[in-house]
Amino acid sequence: MPAPAPAVAHQAAAGGLAGAAGGPDGPVGGDGAGGARGILGAVTVRAASTVLVGRQDELATLRAAFARARAGEPSTVLVGGEAGIGKTRLLDEFGALVTAGGDRLLVGQCLELGEAGLPFAPFAAALREVLRRDGPAVFEGYEPEFARLLPELARTSAAAGAPPRPALSDAPRGYLFDLVGELFHRLATVQPLVLVIEDLHWADRSTRDLIGFLVRAARTARVLLVCTYRTDELHRGHPLRPFLAELDRARGVERVELGRLDRDGTAAILTDLLGAEPAARAVDDVHARTQGNPFFIEELAAAGGPVGCATLPETLRDLLLARVDRLPDAAQRVLRIAAAGGTRFSHQLLAEVAGLPEPELEDALRAAVAAQLVVADPDGGYEFRHALVREAVHDELLPGEHARLHARYAAAIEAQPHLVPAGRAPAETAHHWYAAHDHPRALLAARAAACAAADRYAYAEQSRLLERVLELWELVPDAADRLGMDHLAVLEETLDAVSTAGDYGRAITLTRAALAEVDREAEPLRAARLLNRRGRLLALLGKSDGCAELREAYRLAAGVPGSPDRTRLLAYIAAHLAKVDPELAATVVAEVGTLDADLALLPARIALLCRVDKGPDLGLAELRRTEALARAADDGPALVSALVHLSDVLFELGRYAESAEAAAAGVIEAHRVGISRSGGAYLLSNQAEALLALGRWDEAEAACAEAARIDPPGVSGLHWLQLRAGLWLARAHPRADELVGRALGFLARPYLWPNHRLPLHELRIEAALAADDKVEAARAARAALADDKLPHLSREGWVVLDAAARVAARLSDRELAETVAGIAAALPARHPAERAHAAQVAALLAVGDRALPAWREAVRAWRADGQPYALGRALLALAEAAASAGERDEVAAAVEEAVVIAGRLGATPLGEQAATLARRVGLRGAGAGTQLLTAREREVLRLVAEGHSNSRIAERLFISPKTASVHVSRIIAKLDVGNRVEAAAVAHRLGLLD
Repeated sequence: MPAPAPAVAHQAAAGGLAGAAGGPDGPVGGDGAGGARGILGAVTVRAASTVLVGRQDELATLRAAFARARAGEPSTVLVGGEAGIGKTRLLDEFGALVTAGGDRLLVGQCLELGEAGLPFAPFAAALREVLRRDGPAVFEGYEPEFARLLPELARTSAAAGAPPRPALSDAPRGYLFDLVGELFHRLATVQPLVLVIEDLHWADRSTRDLIGFLVRAARTARVLLVCTYRTDELHRGHPLRPFLAELDRARGVERVELGRLDRDGTAAILTDLLGAEPAARAVDDVHARTQGNPFFIEELAAAGGPVGCATLPETLRDLLLARVDRLPDAAQRVLRIAAAGGTRFSHQLLAEVAGLPEPELEDALRAAVAAQLVVADPDGGYEFRHALVREAVHDELLPGEHARLHARYAAAIEAQPHLVPAGRAPAETAHHWYAAHDHPRALLAARAAACAAADRYAYAEQSRLLERVLELWELVPDAADRLGMDHLAVLEETLDAVSTAGDYGRAITLTRAALAEVDREAEPLRAARLLNRRGRLLALLGKSDGCAELREAYRLAAGVPGSPDRTRLLAYIAAHLAKVDPELAATVVAEVGTLDADLALLPARIALLCRVDKGPDLGLAELRRTEALARAADDGPALVSALVHLSDVLFELGRYAESAEAAAAGVIEAHRVGISRSGGAYLLSNQAEALLALGRWDEAEAACAEAARIDPPGVSGLHWLQLRAGLWLARAHPRADELVGRALGFLARPYLWPNHRLPLHELRIEAALAADDKVEAARAARAALADDKLPHLSREGWVVLDAAARVAARLSDRELAETVAGIAAALPARHPAERAHAAQVAALLAVGDRALPAWREAVRAWRADGQPYALGRALLALAEAAASAGERDEVAAAVEEAVVIAGRLGATPLGEQAATLARRVGLRGAGAGTQLLTAREREVLRLVAEGHSNSRIAERLFISPKTASVHVSRIIAKLDVGNRVEAAAVAHRLGLLD
C-alpha cells in the first residue's frame, strides 16, 4: 500500500532473590499480585501467567530425555537458570505431560537451610508421596531403614502392629542408597517414573551424595531424574559447583540453561496476564526494565502504572534489595555510586566518580560480583545483573546524594568522554546534568546531545532530548541567548524529530503550539510549512482529511516569491491535495513545474510522482529513476520513500516477487536511517502484502509481527493490521476475531483514505462469511457497495466486489448481485489481479450452464496472476460447478489441487472445505475419506429436496417415519450441513440428485 506523502521533509535482574523454597520460580517464574490499569490495559491483571512462553526447545529436551529413560537408558537433566526465570513453570508443564500420559511424577524440594539443614529433605518429600499413594507395603519390610529418610514411617509401621526392628542407624549410607535406588526401580517397573528435585543450590551434602549415587551407580531403568538450581546462587565457593562438574562427566547427564525471554516472550506473557495485547511501547518499557525475567514481568504488570509500573512494587523492591543489604557497608556504598551511572559502567568511570583508593574499590566490587549483583564483562567494565536491581538501588539514594553523584558523573564524562562508549558522551552528560538539577548546563547538554542523535539517525532519542530542551526553557531565563535560537525554532526542530520518529499524536500537539507562536503575515512560508504538516498529520491519524489546513497553506505559500523551499512545499501540498481536492491539486502542480533539476527536492518529487497516473506501468520507470537518484545522492529518507511507492506499484502490476524484494531493501534502509516507525512501517506491510500474494505466509506473518513491534501510529498502522487479520482468518487463528475487531475499529474514525477504507469493508465481509453470519455479511456487503469511492478505485474496488459477489451467491440475493454487476460493468480491470477478480465476480454471478465455463476462466485468470490462495478458493468453486455439471474428473483434479494449496499455506478452513466437498460428492482420496450416500439415502435426499416431511417420505418409500428420520439425520451428517434446507441446497448445487 502506498504511504501518504511524508508528514515532514526528512532530515539528512536481580541475581539471587531472597525467599523461601518455592519463591520466584512460580508459574512462568513467579507469583505477583494486584491489578493494573493504564497503557498496559484497562483490565484486571492475573497474578501469574498461565502460558508457557519461549521454552519449547527446553520442553522438547525434557520429553526426549524421558523417552530415552522409558527405553531403559539412564537419563538425568540438570535445569539451571537465575531466580524467577521459569524453571518451576517449565517443570509444571512437563509434569502435566507426564501424568497425562499415565506415567508417575514425584517431586521433592530442597530447603533454604544450607549444609546444616535437614538431610535428604527432597527425598523425604518424594517418599512421603509414595507412602500416601502406595502404603507402607511398598517398602517391603524395610520401613526402619527408610525411616531414616521418613521418620513417620516408623510410627506408621508400629501403628499397624508390626514387630519393632532396630534401625540400621550405624549402617553404611551405601546400604540406604541401594534401598532407595531399588525402590525407584520397583516403582518404575510398574510405571515409568520422573523424579524432580528442585532448588539443588540449597541441597545439603547428604542429598547431593544420594543424587550422585542415583546418577552414577544405581542406573535405575525407566527413571528420569530432573534437578533444578539457581545459577545466580552459585558463587565461587558454592559446594554445588564441583558437584555439577562431576555430574557432567557421567553418562546420560544433560544440562539445560534457561535464558531470559526475548521481547516477543515478554509481550506474550503480558498479553496473557492482561487478556489483551498491550501497546508496543509498554512492552518495550517492561522488557527493558525486566530484561525478560518472567517473575519480574509478572510483578511489574500486576503493579500497574502508566507504562508497566512507574515505581517498583514494594514486594519486588524488598526482594531485589535483600542481597544488597547483606553486602559490607563499603560495597553497598560503591553499589549506590555505580547505580547512579546506569546499568553498565566502566571501571575507570566508576573510579573517577567514587574517588576511592583502588584496593578499596576493587574489594567492594569483588563483594558485589561474588554476590551475583554485578557481573564483569570482557571489556573491563561491569553491568548490574538485573536492571531492576540497579533501579532499586538508585531509588534508595538520598536527594542530596542523588544530585551530587549525577553531577560528578556529568563532570567526569565532560572532561573525559572516552570513559563512556563512543558516541554516548553527549547523551550521558545531558542525562546526568538533568538528574543533578543543574538546569542551565542540562539545557545546553540536551541540545548538543539532540544534534548528535540526529547525526546518528536516532530520531526517537533526538525528539526526547528536544522535549527536554522545551521543558528546561522555562527554567532558564536566558535560554534563547544560551542556545542562539528562539522558542519557535526549538518547537520546529522538535516537530521535525517527533514526526520523523513516527510519534504523530505528539507532533499534532507541537504544530498547534508552533502555529500559536508564528506570525503568518510576517513569515507566511514558515506558517505554511506548519499548516502543511498539521494537515497531513490529522489525516495520518484519521482525525480529518486535513484539507482546510492544506488550502490555507497553499494560500500563504502562493504569495511568496519563488524559491526551492517554496517549490518543495508546494509539491508536498499538491501530493496530498490530489486525494482530497483534485482540482486545487492540478493548480498547484502547474505552479510547481519540474522537480528534476534539484536533488534537494527528491522527497517532494517522489511524493508528487506517486499521485500522477503515468499510464499502464503506473510511473514505474520514473520511480526507478528516482530510486537511482536517491541512491546516488545517498539520501536515505528519499530512498525509503521511493521504495515504498516502488514496491506498491510493482505489487499492483502483479510483480509480487520484485515487490517483496524492493520492500525488503527499503526495510533495511529505513532501519539504517532511523525511520522504521514512519516510512519503514509502510515497507513492512508492503513486504507482507507481496509475500501473502506469493503464498509465503509464514514470512508474511513474520513481517506483520515486526510491524506490530514497531507499533506505527495512526493509519500507518492499519495496513499490516488488516493484512494480518485476513491471514489469521484464512488460517483460523484462535485470536483472529480480536485482530479483525481492532482493524475494523478504524472505520469509526472521522476520516480514512479510500484506499485504507475499502480493504476494511472487504475484511468485514470476509469475517462475517467465516463466521457464517449471513445477516452481518449482507449488511457489510451493502455498506461496502454504498461507498462512493468504490467505482473509482480499481485496485481496491475489485477486491470488495469479489467479496460482495460471494455474499450474493451464498445468500442467493438477486438484488445484491445486480448491484455488484452494475458497478463491475463500469470498473476497469487493468492488471492481473484486477482481471482475476473481475473473472471471479462474473463466475460468482453466473447461473446455470454459464457457471462452469465462468469458473474455468476465473481459475485461468488466477493462474496467470499467481496468487495461490485465491487460486485455491477458485478451484474449490470450480469443483462445485463441475460437480453440478456431472464433470467428475474435473471435480477430483480441482479438489486435489485445492487440498495441496491449503496444506502448503496452512489455510485450515480451505482444506476443510475441500474435504467436505470431496465427501459430499463421494470422491476417494483428497484427504476427505469415502463417505458416500447409499442408494436409499439418495432417494430420501431427492424427496427432502422436493420439500417432503419425514412422514410423507416414509409413505412414498414404504418405510417407517422413524427410519425416514434416521436416513435424514445421516444425510445431514454426511453432507456436513446444519438442516434439511441446507441439505437440499447442497444437493441441487452439486448435482447429487442426478
